[in-house]
Amino acid sequence: MINESTAEKLLRRARELGADFAEVYAERWKKRNLRLLDLAVQEASSGIERGAGVRLFFGTQVVYAYTNDLSEANLLEVTETLARLKGGKGQVDARGAGGLDFRRSEPRGLHAPQVALDERDKRWRIERLAEADAAARLGPEIRKVEIRLVEWDQEILVANSEGVWNRDRRVRTRYMVTAIAENEAGMQTGFEGPGLGVGLELFDLAPPAEYGRRAGEQARTLLGAKPAPAGPMPVVIGNAFGGVIFHEALGHLLETTAVARKTSVLTDKLGEKIASDVVTYVDDGTLPHAWGSSEYDDEGAPTERTVLIEKGVLKSYMVDRWGSLMTGYRPTGSGRRQDYTFAPTSRMRNTFIEAGDASIESLFEGIEFGLYAKKMGGGQVKPGSGEYNFAVQEGYVIRNGRIEEPVKGAMLVGKGPESIQRIVAVAADQKNAPGMCGSLSGAVPVEVGQPHLLISEIVVGGEG
Repeated sequence: MINESTAEKLLRRARELGADFAEVYAERWKKRNLRLLDLAVQEASSGIERGAGVRLFFGTQVVYAYTNDLSEANLLEVTETLARLKGGKGQVDARGAGGLDFRRSEPRGLHAPQVALDERDKRWRIERLAEADAAARLGPEIRKVEIRLVEWDQEILVANSEGVWNRDRRVRTRYMVTAIAENEAGMQTGFEGPGLGVGLELFDLAPPAEYGRRAGEQARTLLGAKPAPAGPMPVVIGNAFGGVIFHEALGHLLETTAVARKTSVLTDKLGEKIASDVVTYVDDGTLPHAWGSSEYDDEGAPTERTVLIEKGVLKSYMVDRWGSLMTGYRPTGSGRRQDYTFAPTSRMRNTFIEAGDASIESLFEGIEFGLYAKKMGGGQVKPGSGEYNFAVQEGYVIRNGRIEEPVKGAMLVGKGPESIQRIVAVAADQKNAPGMCGSLSGAVPVEVGQPHLLISEIVVGGEG
């Protein structure tokens, strides 16, 4: 992508023009997409993207530009143009003199695929996806099944004026099954979308027949669901994608993207008790083969396991380079970007509530009337305050400690910082689920997660 000599020249030139810090990020990205509707191929595409971005710091002010022309002459021109935007005069600064002693770190081997993406053809992929289609068709009410497969093989390089020179390779595979059921009562959908930082071994780790069946079962269950009740009530939230609420309504408040600008209600609260004693909240970029993991972040820093909240006490934020300069907090390897067309910002990786010691059954005991949000859907969050409303994809009434009839149309409404204080019990079945998170630096792969947990009260918006 970019050789060491070119990187050294443009980084030195940036320092000569007065930048306090300079960074070049380059990537080469192979992408494949396959979409089937009732086993008919609707889309089959592949391509290779490559490009680079140059970022310069002048104190805490940052300028960034990107290009898909990786020639040395063009990259130097981009660097000089950026520097002169900040008033660089082209006079040699002593800090730019001399060579850079690039330091390389040995990769930890977190994400090497066992079955490379090039080892199987399109026919093999369609045959495996057909297993999900067949399993989803549990009855005549399943009218359509759509399946999408995405595959990424991304190589990145980050070099900077402090001597960092780190490469990373990120192979990710995910398929998504949507089953659509219909009867006289209307139409409902079920969804499953397993994904990991692996190659085509995903189809063995997450068997298509199993996930197709789950999607079909969800759609059929919702066809017979009654309108959801409304009002404040205790809610048991399921594991895995149940963690999306706290990802959106709490996690973003702990990124220095918000904290440094003081737009988060959790700014300047390190060491304070902000959650229930049973809550330990972690963001971990080192989980082997997790959807949101990487060897290095997009600033070239090694990723790490960051304990954000420990037994209710705020211990850390997620900190990128700019956030560290603005706040003084230690960087946590959290600088991420969608691709070279974005400058990095502090972002979540794999963020989850850790397992507790309660049994799942005990969460329901003593609830006279409440809601079991077995699986969460999408929602909206108000930045800064963490106010949220999230749809319940699959929900059930809890009555006298028992899971009863399925309901549809339920929404959970609250504030993340308040809801996390109302968690009264956490089970031991912690699990993560993949997704895509959008923010200032684009859409990045993340995992959200938690065990089953009980919140003493949430406002449920429903039809009943």
